[in-house]
Order: sequence, then C-alpha cells, then structure tokens
Amino acid sequence: MARLPLEDNFTDVIAKAQRGLKITDEQLAKRAEVSLEDLAAIQSGQLLDAVIRRVARHLKLSANALEDLAHKRFYPAAPVFPRGFAMFNTPCGDMTVNNYLVWDARSRFAAVFDTGANAEALIATIEAEDLDVRHIFITHTHEDHIAALPALAAACPRAEVWSGEREPVDHPGAKTFAENAHFHVGEIAIKTLFTWGHSPGMTTYFVTGLSWPLAIVGDSLFSCSMGGSLTNYADQLRNNNEKIFTLPRNSVIAPGHGPLTTLANEKQHNPFFAR
Repeated sequence: MARLPLEDNFTDVIAKAQRGLKITDEQLAKRAEVSLEDLAAIQSGQLLDAVIRRVARHLKLSANALEDLAHKRFYPAAPVFPRGFAMFNTPCGDMTVNNYLVWDARSRFAAVFDTGANAEALIATIEAEDLDVRHIFITHTHEDHIAALPALAAACPRAEVWSGEREPVDHPGAKTFAENAHFHVGEIAIKTLFTWGHSPGMTTYFVTGLSWPLAIVGDSLFSCSMGGSLTNYADQLRNNNEKIFTLPRNSVIAPGHGPLTTLANEKQHNPFFAR
C-alpha cells in the first residue's frame, strides 16, 4: 500500500478544536492576542509560528505538536505485524477510508472491522488466506465505514455483524453489544470500548493476541488529529483520554482514515492530546 497522507493538516486541527469549543474568530483572536488578519492567515495555511502557538494554547492544543504538524516534521512509524493482520484503504468520494482484517494463524478464524467503500480486496485476501470470518465489527455507522457491508456479509455468510448498542447498524440480523463486551477469534481476544463523540456510538476494539496490542479506533482518533464533533467534543476528548490513552503505550492505533500509528506517537505528536 502506498504511504497514506495524514488525515488532517494543522488548519483542520485548529478548525475542529475551534468548532468543538464553540469559539468565534473574534473571540479566539482576542483571547490569543492576535489580529483577525493573522488568525485568518493561519486558518488558510500560512506558517506564522508565533500565531500558531498563541492560538494553540487558547484552543487547549499542544503548541509544539501543532507547530510540528504545520511544518510536516512528523510521520508515524508503526510496528509491522508479520501475520494475522491486514489493512485495506478504499476510495470513497473525495477521501479514502480504512478497514481491517484480523485472524488467528492456527485456527484461521477471522474478524473484520468496518467494510470500507469496496470489499473486493478484502474478500480476495479472505479467500487467499483460507479464512473463516466469524465476526464483522462496525466502529460506527457513517456511510464510508459500512458501504460494503452487504457485499462483505454475502461473501462471509457465517459471520455475525456486530455494533455497539449506542449505534446499531441497519443490517438484517445484526447484533449489538454493551461496553466491555469480550469476543474471541481463536487465540485472539477483542474488547469493546465506547469512545463516542464523533458519532453517538463510536466503538474502539482493543485486540490482543497478535504481535502487538492493537486498538481499532474508527474516527475516534487519527494520527495527529481526531474526528470532529459539533455537539459532543468534550465527551470525545474525555472518552479518548480515559479509554484509548490508558491502553498500553506500545499499542498500535488503527484509525478509520490515514496511516497506522502508535499510542506512544500520539502522546507526543497529536495536538489534541500531547502535553
């Protein structure tokens, strides 16, 4: 797979934080003691470091991480899974979306997380690896993450479709779970964590039994950013902090958009969470 660009640039991060905190341009300029012209300049992508740093502090963002993002100084390096894990990235309109396949090498039992916009490569991998897909897990029901669910479910008739009880997926026979539900795929264990905010029932799946602990986070978190929320921004920050950022530091983060990363990377480089 080609190197995926980060989902958001520094202007996206500023916009998400500003919308989430419901701060107008006039309020932000006054609090940060910058001119409206300079605020507009960084919002349009100009690299005015002093302004970026002042604005970051008043949006409760890490000034160092935001400045690094603006200058493209960081790109995440994630550990390699020698077996039992595959990532897929499919175009959906003017963006791309990720979904994931996890399997137990001995039993060949497998689980899929989200479907992407097209499941052809995923289904081909399932067939090539001779996998028995037992579960299709949905992080949230935004169209780009479930567009290929009918095709995938038809190709994997033994698989149960699951989503969190806060956001049921509209699919015949689909089931829901409560938070902290546990599933097993051979020797692989999967725990559900509700990290809602971007959507009403956003779910993170914490997977153990592979080479690295793995958190499949949907749009809860991206490398150097997170999904936006107009109505539940504070809840999203709290859920991410309490449920994702307390996972083992070497956890691989598998987001709904953009490249794989690690929790250690995000603790240092994500403007929303770095300190």
